[in-house]
Amino acid sequence: MPRGYSHPLFILPFDHRASFESRMFGFKPPLSAAQTAEIAAAKRVIYDAFLAAVADGVPRRFAGILTDEQFGAAILRDAAAASVTTAMCTEKSGQAEFDFEYGADFAAHIAAFDPTFCKVLVRYNPEGDRAMNQRQAARLRQLSDFLIARNKSLFMFELLVPAEPAQLEQVHRDKKAYDQELRPGLMRRAIAELQSAGVEPDLWKVEGLDRQEDYEGIVSTARAGGRDSVGCIVLGRGEDEAAVRRWLTVAGSVSGFVGFAVGRTVFWDPVSAWRSGKMTRDQAIAEMARRYQGFTRDFESTGAHLDVAAAS
Repeated sequence: MPRGYSHPLFILPFDHRASFESRMFGFKPPLSAAQTAEIAAAKRVIYDAFLAAVADGVPRRFAGILTDEQFGAAILRDAAAASVTTAMCTEKSGQAEFDFEYGADFAAHIAAFDPTFCKVLVRYNPEGDRAMNQRQAARLRQLSDFLIARNKSLFMFELLVPAEPAQLEQVHRDKKAYDQELRPGLMRRAIAELQSAGVEPDLWKVEGLDRQEDYEGIVSTARAGGRDSVGCIVLGRGEDEAAVRRWLTVAGSVSGFVGFAVGRTVFWDPVSAWRSGKMTRDQAIAEMARRYQGFTRDFESTGAHLDVAAAS
Protein backbone atom coordinates (compact mmCIF):
# COMPACT_ATOMS: atom_id res chain seq x y z
CA MET A 1 0.00 0.00 0.00
CA PRO A 2 1.18 3.56 -0.67
CA ARG A 3 1.79 5.93 2.19
CA GLY A 4 -0.49 8.57 0.70
CA TYR A 5 -0.56 12.34 0.90
CA SER A 6 -3.55 14.26 2.22
CA HIS A 7 -2.18 17.72 3.05
CA PRO A 8 -2.81 20.78 0.85
CA LEU A 9 -0.24 21.05 -1.93
CA PHE A 10 0.18 23.94 -4.34
CA ILE A 11 2.85 22.98 -6.87
CA LEU A 12 4.50 25.28 -9.41
CA PRO A 13 5.89 22.83 -12.00
CA PHE A 14 8.64 23.77 -14.44
CA ASP A 15 10.12 20.37 -15.24
CA HIS A 16 9.52 20.95 -18.95
CA ARG A 17 12.50 19.99 -21.09
CA ALA A 18 11.73 19.14 -24.72
CA SER A 19 9.13 21.91 -24.96
CA PHE A 20 11.57 24.42 -23.46
CA GLU A 21 14.32 23.39 -25.82
CA SER A 22 12.27 23.52 -29.00
CA ARG A 23 9.30 25.85 -28.47
CA MET A 24 10.65 28.34 -25.97
CA PHE A 25 14.27 28.55 -27.10
CA GLY A 26 14.35 27.00 -30.58
CA PHE A 27 17.25 24.73 -29.63
CA LYS A 28 17.93 21.30 -31.10
CA PRO A 29 19.65 18.62 -29.02
CA PRO A 30 22.35 17.92 -28.18
CA LEU A 31 22.59 21.23 -26.36
CA SER A 32 25.79 23.11 -25.80
CA ALA A 33 26.87 24.10 -22.31
CA ALA A 34 25.83 27.68 -23.05
CA GLN A 35 22.35 26.60 -24.21
CA THR A 36 21.90 24.44 -21.12
CA ALA A 37 22.91 27.36 -18.92
CA GLU A 38 20.44 29.65 -20.72
CA ILE A 39 17.53 27.32 -20.02
CA ALA A 40 18.66 26.84 -16.43
CA ALA A 41 18.72 30.62 -16.00
CA ALA A 42 15.13 30.86 -17.24
CA LYS A 43 14.06 28.22 -14.74
CA ARG A 44 15.75 30.23 -12.01
CA VAL A 45 13.47 33.15 -12.92
CA ILE A 46 10.45 30.88 -12.41
CA TYR A 47 11.84 29.67 -9.09
CA ASP A 48 12.41 33.26 -7.98
CA ALA A 49 8.75 33.97 -8.80
CA PHE A 50 7.76 31.02 -6.59
CA LEU A 51 9.88 32.40 -3.74
CA ALA A 52 8.35 35.85 -4.22
CA ALA A 53 4.84 34.40 -4.00
CA VAL A 54 5.70 32.53 -0.81
CA ALA A 55 7.23 35.67 0.67
CA ASP A 56 4.01 37.49 -0.22
CA GLY A 57 1.67 35.09 1.53
CA VAL A 58 1.33 31.71 -0.22
CA PRO A 59 1.46 29.26 2.72
CA ARG A 60 5.02 27.94 2.75
CA ARG A 61 4.08 24.57 4.25
CA PHE A 62 1.70 23.90 1.37
CA ALA A 63 3.79 25.34 -1.48
CA GLY A 64 6.15 23.33 -3.65
CA ILE A 65 8.08 23.17 -6.89
CA LEU A 66 8.49 20.48 -9.54
CA THR A 67 11.56 20.61 -11.75
CA ASP A 68 14.12 18.42 -13.47
CA GLU A 69 17.71 17.45 -12.82
CA GLN A 70 18.99 18.47 -16.26
CA PHE A 71 18.22 22.18 -15.93
CA GLY A 72 17.09 22.47 -12.34
CA ALA A 73 19.66 20.62 -10.22
CA ALA A 74 20.85 23.77 -8.48
CA ILE A 75 17.24 24.81 -7.84
CA LEU A 76 16.40 21.43 -6.29
CA ARG A 77 19.37 21.72 -3.95
CA ASP A 78 18.54 25.31 -3.03
CA ALA A 79 14.90 24.44 -2.37
CA ALA A 80 15.79 21.43 -0.23
CA ALA A 81 18.19 23.54 1.82
CA ALA A 82 15.38 26.04 2.37
CA SER A 83 12.97 23.24 3.43
CA VAL A 84 10.74 23.80 0.37
CA THR A 85 8.65 20.86 -0.81
CA THR A 86 10.33 19.51 -3.95
CA ALA A 87 9.27 17.17 -6.72
CA MET A 88 11.70 15.85 -9.33
CA CYS A 89 10.69 14.22 -12.60
CA THR A 90 12.14 10.85 -13.50
CA GLU A 91 10.74 10.27 -17.01
CA LYS A 92 12.29 10.92 -20.38
CA SER A 93 10.79 14.07 -21.84
CA GLY A 94 8.57 14.12 -24.91
CA GLN A 95 8.17 10.34 -25.19
CA ALA A 96 4.91 8.56 -26.00
CA GLU A 97 6.00 5.59 -23.85
CA PHE A 98 7.24 6.04 -20.31
CA ASP A 99 10.86 5.21 -19.64
CA PHE A 100 13.38 6.43 -17.10
CA GLU A 101 15.39 9.56 -17.93
CA TYR A 102 18.55 7.90 -16.63
CA GLY A 103 17.70 4.29 -17.43
CA ALA A 104 18.87 1.70 -14.94
CA ASP A 105 20.60 4.44 -12.93
CA PHE A 106 17.28 6.05 -11.93
CA ALA A 107 17.69 5.08 -8.26
CA ALA A 108 21.07 6.77 -7.90
CA HIS A 109 19.70 10.00 -9.35
CA ILE A 110 16.77 9.98 -6.94
CA ALA A 111 19.10 9.30 -4.01
CA ALA A 112 21.34 12.20 -5.03
CA PHE A 113 18.52 14.70 -4.46
CA ASP A 114 16.06 12.99 -2.09
CA PRO A 115 13.11 15.07 -3.33
CA THR A 116 9.86 15.13 -1.36
CA PHE A 117 8.20 13.55 -4.41
CA CYS A 118 9.44 11.56 -7.37
CA LYS A 119 7.16 12.39 -10.28
CA VAL A 120 6.41 10.50 -13.46
CA LEU A 121 4.39 11.65 -16.45
CA VAL A 122 2.69 8.73 -18.17
CA ARG A 123 0.41 8.56 -21.19
CA TYR A 124 -1.83 5.59 -20.56
CA ASN A 125 -5.10 4.86 -22.31
CA PRO A 126 -6.63 1.54 -21.18
CA GLU A 127 -7.97 1.02 -24.71
CA GLY A 128 -4.60 1.84 -26.27
CA ASP A 129 -1.61 -0.33 -27.18
CA ARG A 130 -1.80 -3.19 -24.68
CA ALA A 131 1.82 -4.26 -25.04
CA MET A 132 3.02 -0.70 -24.48
CA ASN A 133 0.78 -0.33 -21.44
CA GLN A 134 2.22 -3.54 -19.99
CA ARG A 135 5.79 -2.35 -20.57
CA GLN A 136 5.02 0.96 -18.93
CA ALA A 137 3.34 -0.69 -15.96
CA ALA A 138 6.34 -2.95 -15.40
CA ARG A 139 8.74 0.01 -15.28
CA LEU A 140 6.38 1.96 -13.04
CA ARG A 141 6.06 -1.01 -10.68
CA GLN A 142 9.84 -1.03 -10.44
CA LEU A 143 9.85 2.63 -9.38
CA SER A 144 6.90 2.18 -7.03
CA ASP A 145 8.57 -0.74 -5.25
CA PHE A 146 11.84 1.16 -4.95
CA LEU A 147 10.22 4.23 -3.41
CA ILE A 148 8.17 2.22 -0.92
CA ALA A 149 11.18 0.12 0.12
CA ARG A 150 13.40 3.18 0.47
CA ASN A 151 10.72 5.03 2.47
CA LYS A 152 11.92 8.53 1.61
CA SER A 153 10.52 10.22 -1.50
CA LEU A 154 6.79 9.90 -2.13
CA PHE A 155 5.41 8.87 -5.53
CA MET A 156 3.61 11.50 -7.65
CA PHE A 157 1.95 10.09 -10.77
CA GLU A 158 0.91 12.45 -13.57
CA LEU A 159 -1.67 10.58 -15.64
CA LEU A 160 -2.50 11.70 -19.17
CA VAL A 161 -5.12 9.78 -21.16
CA PRO A 162 -4.72 10.81 -24.81
CA ALA A 163 -7.62 9.87 -27.05
CA GLU A 164 -7.34 6.86 -29.31
CA PRO A 165 -8.57 7.42 -32.91
CA ALA A 166 -11.60 5.16 -32.40
CA GLN A 167 -12.54 7.06 -29.25
CA LEU A 168 -12.43 10.37 -31.09
CA GLU A 169 -14.64 8.89 -33.78
CA GLN A 170 -17.19 8.01 -31.08
CA VAL A 171 -17.57 11.72 -30.31
CA HIS A 172 -17.31 12.88 -33.94
CA ARG A 173 -13.74 14.08 -33.43
CA ASP A 174 -14.89 16.62 -30.85
CA LYS A 175 -12.03 16.83 -28.33
CA LYS A 176 -14.15 18.70 -25.80
CA ALA A 177 -16.76 15.96 -25.96
CA TYR A 178 -14.00 13.38 -25.44
CA ASP A 179 -12.84 15.26 -22.34
CA GLN A 180 -16.34 15.42 -20.90
CA GLU A 181 -17.90 12.13 -21.97
CA LEU A 182 -15.12 9.57 -22.29
CA ARG A 183 -11.96 10.71 -20.51
CA PRO A 184 -13.28 10.59 -16.90
CA GLY A 185 -14.17 6.91 -17.20
CA LEU A 186 -10.94 6.10 -19.00
CA MET A 187 -8.96 7.84 -16.26
CA ARG A 188 -10.61 5.66 -13.61
CA ARG A 189 -9.93 2.53 -15.64
CA ALA A 190 -6.30 3.54 -16.09
CA ILE A 191 -5.85 4.14 -12.36
CA ALA A 192 -7.43 0.78 -11.52
CA GLU A 193 -5.30 -1.09 -14.09
CA LEU A 194 -2.11 0.48 -12.79
CA GLN A 195 -3.02 -0.33 -9.20
CA SER A 196 -3.69 -3.93 -10.22
CA ALA A 197 -0.23 -3.99 -11.79
CA GLY A 198 1.33 -3.03 -8.45
CA VAL A 199 1.84 0.67 -9.18
CA GLU A 200 1.04 2.55 -5.96
CA PRO A 201 1.29 6.36 -6.15
CA ASP A 202 0.89 8.45 -3.03
CA LEU A 203 -0.51 11.28 -5.13
CA TRP A 204 -2.29 11.26 -8.50
CA LYS A 205 -1.81 14.34 -10.68
CA VAL A 206 -4.69 14.39 -13.15
CA GLU A 207 -6.07 16.46 -15.99
CA GLY A 208 -8.82 18.95 -15.20
CA LEU A 209 -12.46 17.89 -15.28
CA ASP A 210 -15.61 19.98 -15.47
CA ARG A 211 -17.99 18.02 -13.22
CA GLN A 212 -17.82 17.46 -9.49
CA GLU A 213 -19.02 13.88 -9.84
CA ASP A 214 -16.09 13.09 -12.13
CA TYR A 215 -13.60 14.34 -9.54
CA GLU A 216 -15.42 12.28 -6.90
CA GLY A 217 -15.10 9.23 -9.12
CA ILE A 218 -11.36 9.75 -9.49
CA VAL A 219 -10.92 9.98 -5.71
CA SER A 220 -13.05 6.88 -5.19
CA THR A 221 -10.87 4.87 -7.57
CA ALA A 222 -7.58 6.29 -6.29
CA ARG A 223 -8.56 5.37 -2.70
CA ALA A 224 -10.09 1.97 -3.43
CA GLY A 225 -8.90 -1.10 -1.60
CA GLY A 226 -7.77 0.62 1.59
CA ARG A 227 -5.77 3.39 -0.07
CA ASP A 228 -7.55 5.88 2.16
CA SER A 229 -4.74 8.47 2.39
CA VAL A 230 -3.93 8.74 -1.31
CA GLY A 231 -4.42 12.29 -2.60
CA CYS A 232 -5.17 13.89 -5.96
CA ILE A 233 -4.16 17.20 -7.51
CA VAL A 234 -5.21 18.92 -10.73
CA LEU A 235 -2.75 19.82 -13.48
CA GLY A 236 -3.13 22.92 -15.65
CA ARG A 237 -2.46 21.39 -19.09
CA GLY A 238 -1.35 24.81 -20.39
CA GLU A 239 -4.92 26.08 -20.53
CA ASP A 240 -5.88 29.73 -20.06
CA GLU A 241 -6.40 31.17 -16.60
CA ALA A 242 -10.19 31.00 -16.79
CA ALA A 243 -10.24 27.28 -17.57
CA VAL A 244 -7.72 26.47 -14.84
CA ARG A 245 -9.65 28.52 -12.29
CA ARG A 246 -12.83 26.64 -13.18
CA TRP A 247 -11.12 23.26 -12.70
CA LEU A 248 -9.58 24.30 -9.38
CA THR A 249 -12.85 25.65 -8.05
CA VAL A 250 -14.69 22.41 -8.79
CA ALA A 251 -11.85 20.13 -7.65
CA GLY A 252 -11.37 22.11 -4.47
CA SER A 253 -14.89 21.26 -3.37
CA VAL A 254 -14.15 17.52 -3.48
CA SER A 255 -12.61 15.76 -0.50
CA GLY A 256 -9.45 14.00 -1.63
CA PHE A 257 -8.37 16.70 -4.07
CA VAL A 258 -5.72 18.51 -2.06
CA GLY A 259 -4.30 21.01 -4.53
CA PHE A 260 -2.88 21.61 -7.97
CA ALA A 261 0.19 21.66 -10.19
CA VAL A 262 -0.13 24.53 -12.67
CA GLY A 263 2.95 25.47 -14.68
CA ARG A 264 2.70 26.75 -18.23
CA THR A 265 -0.35 28.88 -17.44
CA VAL A 266 1.78 30.61 -14.81
CA PHE A 267 5.14 30.97 -16.50
CA TRP A 268 5.04 30.56 -20.28
CA ASP A 269 3.90 34.02 -21.37
CA PRO A 270 5.91 35.98 -18.75
CA VAL A 271 9.12 34.06 -19.48
CA SER A 272 8.59 34.53 -23.22
CA ALA A 273 8.00 38.25 -22.68
CA TRP A 274 11.15 38.54 -20.55
CA ARG A 275 13.25 36.73 -23.15
CA SER A 276 11.95 38.98 -25.95
CA GLY A 277 12.57 42.15 -23.97
CA LYS A 278 8.89 42.99 -23.48
CA MET A 279 9.22 42.54 -19.71
CA THR A 280 12.07 43.06 -17.31
CA ARG A 281 13.16 40.14 -15.15
CA ASP A 282 11.46 41.73 -12.14
CA GLN A 283 8.24 42.31 -14.08
CA ALA A 284 8.17 38.68 -15.24
CA ILE A 285 8.72 37.48 -11.67
CA ALA A 286 5.94 39.69 -10.38
CA GLU A 287 3.49 38.47 -13.03
CA MET A 288 4.27 34.81 -12.42
CA ALA A 289 3.95 35.31 -8.67
CA ARG A 290 0.57 37.00 -9.20
CA ARG A 291 -0.73 34.10 -11.27
CA TYR A 292 0.50 31.45 -8.85
CA GLN A 293 -0.95 33.34 -5.89
CA GLY A 294 -4.25 33.66 -7.72
CA PHE A 295 -4.52 29.91 -8.22
CA THR A 296 -3.76 29.24 -4.56
CA ARG A 297 -6.53 31.66 -3.59
CA ASP A 298 -8.95 30.00 -6.02
CA PHE A 299 -8.33 26.60 -4.49
CA GLU A 300 -8.31 27.82 -0.90
CA SER A 301 -11.55 29.73 -1.44
CA THR A 302 -13.46 26.45 -1.75
CA GLY A 303 -12.66 25.62 1.86
CA ALA A 304 -12.22 21.94 1.07
CA HIS A 305 -8.62 21.97 2.25
CA LEU A 306 -9.41 23.35 5.69
CA ASP A 307 -10.01 20.02 7.43
CA VAL A 308 -6.69 18.56 6.35
CA ALA A 309 -4.94 21.83 7.05
CA ALA A 310 -6.21 21.82 10.60
CA ALA A 311 -5.06 18.26 11.06
CA SER A 312 -1.58 18.86 9.67
